[in-house]
Amino acid sequence: MIKLRSFHGGVHPPTHKKESTQSPIMAAPLPAQLIIPFRQHAGEAAKPVVQVGERVLKGQLIGEPVGPISSSVHAPTSGTITAIELQQIAHPSALPDLCATLVSDGLEEWGVRQTLSYRQLSSDELQKHLRRCGIVGLGGAVFPSDMKLRHPTVVNTLVINGAECEPYITCDDMLMRERAEGIVRGIEILRHALGTDAVLIGIEDNKPQAITAMQRAVDESSHPFKVVAVPTLYPGGSAKHLIKVLTGVEVPSGKLPTDVGVQCYNVATAYAAHRAVEHGEPLVSRIVTVTGNVEQPRNYEALIGTPFSELVELSVAKADTNRYIMGGPMMGVELPAVNVPLVKASNCVIAASDVLFPPPPPAMPCIRCTRCAQACPVELQPQELYWFAKSHNFGKAQEYDLFDCIECGACAYVCPSSIPLVQYYRYAKSEIRARDHEKRAADLARERHEFRQFRIEREKQEKAERLAQKERAAAEAKAKAAATATVIATPVDPSADTDDTQQMRIDAALARAKEQAATTPPKNTETLSPAQRAEIEAIEERRAHIHELAADAGADDEPPKHSQGN
Repeated sequence: MIKLRSFHGGVHPPTHKKESTQSPIMAAPLPAQLIIPFRQHAGEAAKPVVQVGERVLKGQLIGEPVGPISSSVHAPTSGTITAIELQQIAHPSALPDLCATLVSDGLEEWGVRQTLSYRQLSSDELQKHLRRCGIVGLGGAVFPSDMKLRHPTVVNTLVINGAECEPYITCDDMLMRERAEGIVRGIEILRHALGTDAVLIGIEDNKPQAITAMQRAVDESSHPFKVVAVPTLYPGGSAKHLIKVLTGVEVPSGKLPTDVGVQCYNVATAYAAHRAVEHGEPLVSRIVTVTGNVEQPRNYEALIGTPFSELVELSVAKADTNRYIMGGPMMGVELPAVNVPLVKASNCVIAASDVLFPPPPPAMPCIRCTRCAQACPVELQPQELYWFAKSHNFGKAQEYDLFDCIECGACAYVCPSSIPLVQYYRYAKSEIRARDHEKRAADLARERHEFRQFRIEREKQEKAERLAQKERAAAEAKAKAAATATVIATPVDPSADTDDTQQMRIDAALARAKEQAATTPPKNTETLSPAQRAEIEAIEERRAHIHELAADAGADDEPPKHSQGN
């Protein structure tokens, strides 16, 4: 029996989950065109590896990861890449991002799928395979799943998150009901990669059918996993809070679960790992809840890149729908347009209206009631953070642990003054990040400037050393030439000459002769007059005659050869 703990704060908003759990998961029709963003995960965006006009197969890599925190992006179906350009995506800023446009050929033709036996693979090999398959956290954070397997410490407990605490969202609930066996197989793969034995599967107690299905799958698999029903309390689905409820271990501020020997994965992530390893399927689709102001709320299995407008059309949005929210009403973001594409982080889309979500009343001054502090699950002082953010005192906000805020919205939910507290916190965080980025850029520019100055000074010093060396060599040559000239100019005294002095004179004479020969231009030897040619020939004849006489004469101490016979 697992002893459950509790955490500070939390709220109980209306769940609105029954509406979208009355029908089974439905496969969404194949769209004619998909828009696939290359940034669908935490970290660096993927780098395109396809060209416009190229035909791709389902599951084919179209974006490779860049850097350690990144993930792959794959073609959700077969077809042709018609564009790689900036397009609007599901982001509250409405700013465009790099996307590939894929026109489907309707064939759903798979590429090569590599199935593996995880028991024969090391943790490092499983990490690389999950990275190649683009597996990321599907609970909302979309952190690359392979990074969670890279831990310097020992992991004693694996926590599987099936809490799904936020209102309206039911994709994990329906996944556990219908595909519990695949989830359990994915849990076994992750457990093998982490090298841990203890596995706790936490599910909120408002999901009895999911709890039953998971318990049956665990029993049939004979795995020693424990399915635990946890109290329904928002934000109990936060990884750190679920870990505390199940294990009693609190993750300190600024630390990760692995620092305390625990790792946490979402149930949908475990299922995606099962499909990637045992079926060779990269992450090209996900379960998404379509609910809110629609006639037929339900869950769909849709391809990544499917326009939200097509999913909303399947559920028939009501006439008074005026906006759409991706995610839940507490932490979700309003979509800039309904035709933006579904991404890996898209667990829910809510059709909203003023009747379903009335506009908030105007914010009033803070009355210091401390309800926000009582509801904060991270035990912060939201009212203090609000004042610091509003007055742009960002340094003080950091001192009060602003970045520990998980932006769950519990404080704003209970605020009697209707102050949009989370918006202030997001604003303060963005300003701090922007200033940190500017500071890093300024530091880098200063370092580059200092290095440039150092390089300039070094080049000046090297140039000065070269000039000094050249001047020293010239002075030495000049001194040597002067010494040589002095020796040559000295009167010849055969009795005072030594062997060294004679050799120096010989060397100096040879040098002077070579210099004269090099500087004296040769006389004309090509254009000669007949008289000159005759003179040259006469000289050559006399020279030949002299050589003959010398040969006949022999050595100086021998008599002429023609007189030896007398």
